[in-house]
Amino acid sequence: MINTVLFDFDGTLVNTNDVIIASWQHTYRHYLGREESIEKITSCFGEPLLITMEREFPGVDPEEAANVYRDFQKLKADELVKVFDGIPELLAALTPAGYRIAIVTSRTRESAERYLDMLGLRDYFEDMVSCDDTQVHKPNPEPILLCLEKLGIAKDEAIMVGDRKYDVIGAKKCGVECIGVRFGYAEPGELEREGAVYVAENADDLYNYLTK
Repeated sequence: MINTVLFDFDGTLVNTNDVIIASWQHTYRHYLGREESIEKITSCFGEPLLITMEREFPGVDPEEAANVYRDFQKLKADELVKVFDGIPELLAALTPAGYRIAIVTSRTRESAERYLDMLGLRDYFEDMVSCDDTQVHKPNPEPILLCLEKLGIAKDEAIMVGDRKYDVIGAKKCGVECIGVRFGYAEPGELEREGAVYVAENADDLYNYLTK
């Protein structure tokens, strides 16, 4: 019986889309002297940051490029980071409905916790697996498996919620079902194509599916 919801972070709980795009454009300007298309940037959403940095800026230390990106993101967070409509109400309702709640994200723990504190969401979550906890990231199943281990639950007790194919693929590799959400930047049909058991249009839709 499913008793635990594992949430992706960016594009699922928190609308970091604008700050991510702005931070990428800043990094492109810094290293290449130009900006890139939004379509190119959003196609990389959900990919581990250092992998994208290494590909986009060959010859630059990925950690150096990531620090340029992260420093700009910190400057713009208060202005551009928002919680998606209905998410605080959803999280407040899930525990009374009998669910444990955790996060599995490719974001750093420090930045995820900073945003959770900023938005007043941190206390809802029992645990988190971030990119600091594993050497590999979604769609590799290891982060989700680690979260199951930390919570002491079996794969058939959890369901993943995410906005990109990386969440769905990673969950499927663990034998965990995944609900997709349309708040993020999934391409049309992406979540269904990868095998999401359901695709929620909004937070109310997600709550109704989880408690049906």
